[in-house]
Amino acid sequence: MAFADNLKQLPSIAHLAALELIDGAGAVVAMIENKPGKAGSLAVYAALAAQHGAINGAAAEQGLEIFAEHTADARANPGKHPNIDRLLEVIASGQGYGVKLIEA
Repeated sequence: MAFADNLKQLPSIAHLAALELIDGAGAVVAMIENKPGKAGSLAVYAALAAQHGAINGAAAEQGLEIFAEHTADARANPGKHPNIDRLLEVIASGQGYGVKLIEA
């Protein structure tokens, strides 16, 4: 399925303003906001965190499947899709992220 179709299967993020990714030391290393151009990534990361409890290797693998055609584009163009690059890095390094949801 295409990313747009996969996105329709994910839970609503209307109640979220953003999501923070937290490294092993407890530092916030990234924020994905609920705004145009980022809402899709927020929906993916929020769904992964709900299912897996964090962004770990299994969550990252599932996320790459959800991002569908954008995953191939991210692999071909590093830096173009930072939220997909982050999932690829989780898989490569084995280092995941905790997640903090920020309500709207």
